Amino acid sequence: MEPLIAAVRAQDEAARFLAWPGDFELDRGDHGEEVHLASGAALEGFAGDGAGGTYFFCGEGGEERPVLYADSEGGAALIAVGLPELLRLLLVAPWWRDCQEFTAEESRETAAEYLDDMPDLPARRDRAAKALGLTLPSAAEALERLREVALGKREEFVLVLTSEGHPYEPLFGPS
Repeated sequence: MEPLIAAVRAQDEAARFLAWPGDFELDRGDHGEEVHLASGAALEGFAGDGAGGTYFFCGEGGEERPVLYADSEGGAALIAVGLPELLRLLLVAPWWRDCQEFTAEESRETAAEYLDDMPDLPARRDRAAKALGLTLPSAAEALERLREVALGKREEFVLVLTSEGHPYEPLFGPS
């Protein structure tokens, strides 16, 4: 089976959707400052967003590894367990960063703003998912899973700014 990263690179329509509205680009894996996991586990930047955020694989292995997202403002959270889960989240709820409470209402309000700007978003999303061979959950299911992952085992995925020794703040919930 072809790695999913290779599939994203090979599928132009999927890569375009993930770039926008997903704000996820495989060519932006450098975080810009040295960071490490407090646990000492391996950390590999593999993608980024337009605002300087980075997606990292945590630990050893392949695309099934946990995915941590760190923004450029000093916030970080585990957001998916494996690349397929991350891409499902980005496809069905590219507005995930704006859903601090993980509620369906919050998602619907933000989705409406996206749909005003991109009425063809659902059709583009479905074509991208098909091109990648992914079945999609609902946005509510994806956000519930994000809540479980982000608020779950936080202590195992604390990101530290190496030069100062300070941990990043959690992106979700109480610090």
